[in-house]
Amino acid sequence: MILVITMVAVALLAYANGANDNFKGVASLYGSRSSSFKTALGWATLATCAGSIAAVFLASALLKNFSGKGLVPETLVQSPSFLLAVAVGAGATVLLATRLGFPISTTHGLIGSLLGAGIVAGAGQVNYAMLGKSFIFPLLLSPLLAVAAGGAIYLIFKGLRVASGIQSEDCVCVGEEPSPLANAQSIATATSTITVSVDSITSCERRYQGAVLGVDARSSIDFLHFLSAGAVSFARGLNDTPKIAALLLISGAAHVHWDLILVAAAMAAGGLLSSRRVAETMSHKLTDMSPGQGLSSNLTTALLVTTASLHGLPVSTTHVSVGALLGMGTVTGQAKWKTVRPVLASWVITLPCAALLAGSAFLIFRHLFQ
Repeated sequence: MILVITMVAVALLAYANGANDNFKGVASLYGSRSSSFKTALGWATLATCAGSIAAVFLASALLKNFSGKGLVPETLVQSPSFLLAVAVGAGATVLLATRLGFPISTTHGLIGSLLGAGIVAGAGQVNYAMLGKSFIFPLLLSPLLAVAAGGAIYLIFKGLRVASGIQSEDCVCVGEEPSPLANAQSIATATSTITVSVDSITSCERRYQGAVLGVDARSSIDFLHFLSAGAVSFARGLNDTPKIAALLLISGAAHVHWDLILVAAAMAAGGLLSSRRVAETMSHKLTDMSPGQGLSSNLTTALLVTTASLHGLPVSTTHVSVGALLGMGTVTGQAKWKTVRPVLASWVITLPCAALLAGSAFLIFRHLFQ
């Protein structure tokens, strides 16, 4: 019975992960008006599923790390109450953030849940040295690297674009603006004034004029932009799927391949059904961007997350993707810090919130299943 409950709890965690994370890879497509919301979401789902499948062969180190072995005693890791508490704590935290529209880290939620349930299990149950070395350090370093890399890659790409003779174009808006006039007879009248303004990228799509090796610049950038968004989504599936499937692997609920397939399916469902609020935050509330700028941030995210996955480092795709966008937005002066600050605050709250929920859940489950 408890195995079935654990499978349901892990599936809900995977659903929450998909709802909060699936759109992050394609946020630049939607934010730069390179695609519609539905097209971007479909591409994210397809690429994420491909990454989840690849995790079967490439992400064994992450499966081992997120089993909790070494962080807490093996006897505790094998406890059904502990695993269930971790899944519930992380899942509830991510679902709450998704409901509020905050793009948070499922990795942070899992680490907080492992920590909270481990502390409640008893003194001395948590290996804090391993926690800092294998989990906290990569999570703190990755967004800083992403900010620096995001800004640097954008500047490199901009230099290459200028050197290639490709020019960016903004739209000029021309129209009539009615102005009310007052007169002695109190008769409502109006006049029209011609207005001319150079609009921002938030209101019109930036275009690129020129060619590279005989290929139209705009078509080339759009193709590479879509490809890079797919690469980010693939990297996210590769990085996140084994973290969640590790809970099922330890519980003995299924074979490792079926664990990953269940998690991938639940992640896809969460992204398709419940990702809209986080999508709006990532696409429009962190920074303005053009297709070329979105391409730069995507390449940064894909590079860092894929490298971390292959080395078994539990970095957060959320932290890396937001960091890359902020790095690009800081360089261009388009970052929206009024929105960024509460997002960063939600990252700080994630770990203690998950720890509290998982610790409370462990107390309840230990009593029920003892």
